[in-house]
Amino acid sequence: MSDDIIAKYCSPTIIGIKTGNMFTYCFENDNDRKSNIRRLNKELNCKGLKVVTLKQTDNKSLIYIFRPSRLKKDLENDTAKKLLEHFGYGSTSCGRCIARLITRIKNTDDFPHEIGLFLGYPPDDVCGFIQNKAANYKYCGFWKVYRDEYKAIETFEKYKKCTRLCRSLIAKGKSVEQLAFIC
Repeated sequence: MSDDIIAKYCSPTIIGIKTGNMFTYCFENDNDRKSNIRRLNKELNCKGLKVVTLKQTDNKSLIYIFRPSRLKKDLENDTAKKLLEHFGYGSTSCGRCIARLITRIKNTDDFPHEIGLFLGYPPDDVCGFIQNKAANYKYCGFWKVYRDEYKAIETFEKYKKCTRLCRSLIAKGKSVEQLAFIC
């Protein structure tokens, strides 16, 4: 997995302005997946980042790169806690919540929309998405916005700028590890 792919999908998380990002990637085989995830964790754990596979089907993997310190804070939000409780998350510990999310992804017919909480989306917008069945939003960018569209638009612009910058630096020879800030 190239650094440019990671920068394309995860720059805001890599530089520390977002809780997490996820993307689908096709590995050659399971050994390739495991070695890439192991390598990334070795490079990025010391920078406050963690990489996990949320779902594996054939050679496609749903990869989640996140900052545990930010996720812990996000999951302690009162609205997030209520939503997690509603979907059977018995704890707000990052490890247990990610394990529950993996189970829900595997065993639920619908995609578990509470995943927005794991990506740093505002809890009110995650709730709005679920309650409105993805309709009636005020703005659509990196997520569907139900509350503060002006703040969201500002955030979306930061994410785009960050991704352009990171991909430019990767093209000039920097590594994801070099771009990752310790947060």
